Amino acid sequence: MDITGLVDLFFNGAVAQTYLPDLLRGAWITIYLSLAIVIAGLLSGLALALIRLVSNKAVVWVLRLFVDCFRAVPPLSIVLLLYFGLPSVGISLSASWVLWLTLSLILASFAEEIFWAGISAVGPGQWEASRSTGMTNGQTLRYVVLPQAMRLCIPPLTNRALAISKNTALGTAIGMPELLNEAQTALSFSGNATPLIMAAILYLIIFMPLMALAGGLEKRMAWGTRT
Repeated sequence: MDITGLVDLFFNGAVAQTYLPDLLRGAWITIYLSLAIVIAGLLSGLALALIRLVSNKAVVWVLRLFVDCFRAVPPLSIVLLLYFGLPSVGISLSASWVLWLTLSLILASFAEEIFWAGISAVGPGQWEASRSTGMTNGQTLRYVVLPQAMRLCIPPLTNRALAISKNTALGTAIGMPELLNEAQTALSFSGNATPLIMAAILYLIIFMPLMALAGGLEKRMAWGTRT
């Protein structure tokens, strides 16, 4: 095996220097889009869980249908449907808006189920005990139920949020200049795999600290530990 040729193919310094600015620009787009998706998805998921808590059976049925659809359909299918299908009915969204909307809705769907499971895990005795002290239902939910539910929700929420935020790479299918798209473009122009290696390194730089932060948050929120 020609080690020199292998190194030149995957770790070419000249290629790396040429395309580093483009990859950094793509990494920045990946970062802010991932943050926007996580914030919107988690807040929407919590809102849906609370709506489910106080709604009648008809509303709950519609909500569960919405959630199940977005959990079942592959993200790429939704991205392509919105990006290429909506213009036919007079609605045109940019690639970044389509990707943000799709992944936010998918994360909200998973988050709703996780929040609901956490809320449901808090026994009815907690509600009754809080009401006996004079708390309203809203106060009980805010000060008693949600703090306990959050401890149960943090591990699955962080894992799901990280998994879905990495799907920003799907933006390459609709021409969004995120990190993977920039790496593929650089690969096409240079005929060298170095940009893909650089993209992989940048993904590690972006997501490894987030994984460590999520792990620390899980330990901090775990039952039986001090906060």
